[in-house]
Amino acid sequence: MEQNEMINGMPRHERAVLYKREHNCCQAVLLAFGPELGIPEERLLAMGACFGSGMGCMEETCGALCGAQMVQGLLRFDGRRMNPQASQLQSEFAKRCGATRCRDLKGVGSGRVLCSCEDCVRNAVSALECFL
Repeated sequence: MEQNEMINGMPRHERAVLYKREHNCCQAVLLAFGPELGIPEERLLAMGACFGSGMGCMEETCGALCGAQMVQGLLRFDGRRMNPQASQLQSEFAKRCGATRCRDLKGVGSGRVLCSCEDCVRNAVSALECFL
């Protein structure tokens, strides 16, 4: 799969940002990879429903990163452990965004936003494309 693959004349990472306008971060990433996954849109929405806003509470892992790791597993799982690949993706996301926890990314407690939701979605898709 080519990095920044075009979907309907638009790079996938920008398509994901459009999905983010109506869905949570996890769902936006899942929907951006919908054609490759071959999973109906309503199932992708259900799969990612509980992973927005840092698993619903802004305290945990960013939903965009969760969605990217779900896609990574769906596209690359070959029966073996995925921990090394998941770790690489997590590290790349952290490098691009400044953190992996929603709380930290949004500046909860610190008042310093490290990365907007749209940029988290954009960065999760772009980071994942590097490993596919």
